[in-house]
Amino acid sequence: MAALQPVRGTHDLLPDAARAHRAVEARALDVAQRFGFGEIVTPIFEFTEVFKRTLGDTSDIVTKEMYTFEDRGGESLTLRPEGTAAIVRAFISGGLAQQVPVKAFYRGPMFRYERPQKGRQRQFHQVGIEILGVEGPAADIEVITCGHHILEALGLGGTVTVELNTLGDVESRAAYRETLVAYLKGRQNELSKDSLNRLDKNPLRILDSKDEGDRAVVADAPVLADSLNDASRDFFARVQEGLSALGVPFEISPRLVRGLDYYTHTAFEFTTTKLGAQGTVLAGGRYDGLVKQMGGPPTPGVGWAAGVERLAMLLADPPPAPRPLAVVPAGAEAETLALTLTDRLRRAGFAVDLGYAGNMGKRMKRANKLNACAAVILGADEIAAGAATVRDLDSGEQTQVALDALEGALDRFR
Repeated sequence: MAALQPVRGTHDLLPDAARAHRAVEARALDVAQRFGFGEIVTPIFEFTEVFKRTLGDTSDIVTKEMYTFEDRGGESLTLRPEGTAAIVRAFISGGLAQQVPVKAFYRGPMFRYERPQKGRQRQFHQVGIEILGVEGPAADIEVITCGHHILEALGLGGTVTVELNTLGDVESRAAYRETLVAYLKGRQNELSKDSLNRLDKNPLRILDSKDEGDRAVVADAPVLADSLNDASRDFFARVQEGLSALGVPFEISPRLVRGLDYYTHTAFEFTTTKLGAQGTVLAGGRYDGLVKQMGGPPTPGVGWAAGVERLAMLLADPPPAPRPLAVVPAGAEAETLALTLTDRLRRAGFAVDLGYAGNMGKRMKRANKLNACAAVILGADEIAAGAATVRDLDSGEQTQVALDALEGALDRFR
């Protein structure tokens, strides 16, 4: 029988990788909480309609990438491919419209059937934030600034660029759509099959196409900035002014768009050149029409999602494993005392390893392998004296410490 392996596009998070993931999530949550975001945890799967309503029937995610299945009750369910739709569904079904503004943080695995490559897996992890119920640019400024602070907390502030654009309000977007469709229909014989399917339903998605022929057409397409009305220009100017006042650097990217109609105003991405083609580590925008489209009351929203795997790959110094104390009994008489002493030290807040078997030499080798900071040695002499020998495994210095004073003597190894 062939050895069992993870499913293609998935991978195990072994201890080193798990620590890097946990560091990304923990620092993101810490910063988000300082900005006033509270964590919302949604189910890992939803009714398929949650994502079909939000992502559009012609999107690649819906047509090619969603993991959808029918359960035993005949319901169509989908493993969540992204987090925003689930948060908005929770906002609606949880009756949170009476509590706006709602500021939500989320994290967890997402699922998309894509070709696996560096920084992109079929099961991947995201952290994200959403603000629901704030119409003005203050919310856009806050979510972008929060993302900037998180990347700084991860030591990535100097390696990532903020790309910024505006989609304008509904009126501006409609005007641009008309202009864009007129241009694209003049060159539709050059478009890919996927782009032809999108031409009438969501033409802005064509601007995101990776097809080389589409990209050549898009290069000469009119830009959205030329269709903005005064209100949209003012909104975007205020976002830029706020980011500049807070010291968040950004670059205007006029081709950065969002294809679905519920997106308005600000769109942004945090990108890096250190991950090859998968250079976007955090992306988001304003989606004022989404809550209504999902059946809730008209509610403005803005937020972003970030890929944990990609951020973890960028960490210069992944967090080291914690260094434990090693309790080392020498002889059968010390075994029971070592067991109770280990429990006592763990209850006092220390990380402690107690080898399961072996003589003192083998146990000390295990302590070195675990990179223990100190060994607490219990032998016949120590038992007779009601003490333990504490050996600093970095300096080699050792002292005998009374058992009832042990916690205080070990404080420096916490």
